[in-house]
Amino acid sequence: MLPRAAFAMFLAAVCRVGAQEALTDALPAPPAAIAQPLPSSAWLDLRQTMSRNSKTQEAPAWVEALTLLPGELTEGGSASKSVFRIRVTQPGQDYQVLFFRLFFDDKPNQQPELVAWDESGSHILRSGTLGAGMNLPSSDSVLIPMTGASAIDIEVPGDGKTIRAAYLDWMTASEVVHPVNAEHRDVIPEPFSVVPPLHPPPEDVENFGTVTATLAIEAIQLDARKQQNAVFQFPIEAQPLTALLTFEIANPRIDAPPEVFVNGQNIGPVALTLPDLADPGYRGESEPLTTEMHFNYTGWLRAQKIVPATLLNVGANDLVVTNGAGTGASAIRATQVQLKYIWDKSDYLLRTGP
Repeated sequence: MLPRAAFAMFLAAVCRVGAQEALTDALPAPPAAIAQPLPSSAWLDLRQTMSRNSKTQEAPAWVEALTLLPGELTEGGSASKSVFRIRVTQPGQDYQVLFFRLFFDDKPNQQPELVAWDESGSHILRSGTLGAGMNLPSSDSVLIPMTGASAIDIEVPGDGKTIRAAYLDWMTASEVVHPVNAEHRDVIPEPFSVVPPLHPPPEDVENFGTVTATLAIEAIQLDARKQQNAVFQFPIEAQPLTALLTFEIANPRIDAPPEVFVNGQNIGPVALTLPDLADPGYRGESEPLTTEMHFNYTGWLRAQKIVPATLLNVGANDLVVTNGAGTGASAIRATQVQLKYIWDKSDYLLRTGP
């Protein structure tokens, strides 16, 4: 039997944070319509080895308890599964949906899952496996309907040391409008970022003279030390006016994003859409004999790069995304390219002088 260990609860009541799955429409009214004080968010440090300098902080009252439950042992004496149980109570009847962001090391065969329970011990929700087994530090978010729920379990294969922290915040609702003739996006605002997840089309799409083509949906590892790059080949039928490469990237070093090569020529680093620096997804790394700290983002970010049309060939084209030396490992997914062509309704200017 694993020893039953109680954890000190940590609170970072400075902001709010992100989202993935909405499972109910029963969201409360906007804050302006709520009379009682807004509940604080909660930051729970779930690491099993604590720093000497770490200070125990109080969680908000709606977080009642946090424990590491005994798990079953394998024949070799190691834990087959670990369970972190967080007992919560609704801070008021207006709060029925809880935002839960889990920070973890996304190791193969050790991906976590969230399970919500009611007092009778019945399942209310199972999130399904989080992460993609990329062997990178990562984070994932779930919206949990809390009507009747009293506990949330984090189930993870092994000893649970891949679980780092959790951020919890209650959700409110507001009316959202969207264009009828544009792609519909289910946007659930992340507490530190408003960029929605990227959904590359399964087939080429043409809109207003612009062709959008998916190069790869799946996650692809990048690691300069192992010479792992993302390599794509795609044909084009006509020379575009300009092109845009877009993808999502996990665990990038924010001051040294990946670089892009098109048909053998380096066109420079991609641009990252960064969330607020208060986001707990930032993770600092320092090296011996240096005073500067570099930061990686342990989650998914939007990355883009303009591709000069003059570098593209009619016919086959090669495109490579690579990490710089010393930046560590990352991964990209949902990679797509947009090609802009002449459209008879667009504005085009010819400048004849200064």
